[in-house]
Amino acid sequence: MISDAQLIEMVKQAKAATKERKFKQSVELIITFKDIDVKKGFAINEVVQLPKTSSPAIVCIIATGDMNQKAKEAKADTVIGSEELEKFGKDKRASRKFINKHDFFLADTKIMPAVGKTLGQLLGPRGKMPTPVPFDASIEAFLERFRSCIKVRSRASLSISSKIGDISMEDGDLAINAHTVLSAIEKKLPNGEKNMRKILIKTTMGKPIKQAQEVKKKYA
Repeated sequence: MISDAQLIEMVKQAKAATKERKFKQSVELIITFKDIDVKKGFAINEVVQLPKTSSPAIVCIIATGDMNQKAKEAKADTVIGSEELEKFGKDKRASRKFINKHDFFLADTKIMPAVGKTLGQLLGPRGKMPTPVPFDASIEAFLERFRSCIKVRSRASLSISSKIGDISMEDGDLAINAHTVLSAIEKKLPNGEKNMRKILIKTTMGKPIKQAQEVKKKYA
């Protein structure tokens, strides 16, 4: 469908097609689908680990006891316990603000029921329900993995958009990330790459760049 060389060229064109802004713009991969009946509950909800990252994802760990302490020692972005959960359960506005600040949530299996009760209604629709962490698991390993991950979601839609990095990154690294996301999404489609209509790359404020028609080499 598309070659690594073509992905690199698309990234270059996307960067060139945007004006300099006062903030660091993201680089996004857009995929449009075809021959899929969205009325039959088609949805994609994947966590994809990117090989190259410049801005680590923000991770919150919800735990008590030893795991809470280990999470702090591992320097998780945020660590909360039962007391904080109770407070969030009484303040929906504060809960939404808190949730929106974080990309991923990890939680001690023991505290998962409490998380569902207090924050489940807000985390669920946002696709941010915590990933359970066993009591004997390596917190450092979980953090390392999720800090290099992105969430790719689409529900009842024939298109999907995901951040693959920012304009400060090398073109080749962004292409590698795009390749990784494409491969992950292909595996979730009924007919794989045949269900992909278009692949585009754009910056936050730039115009979408389409793949060239002459590309024939499959990216995988």
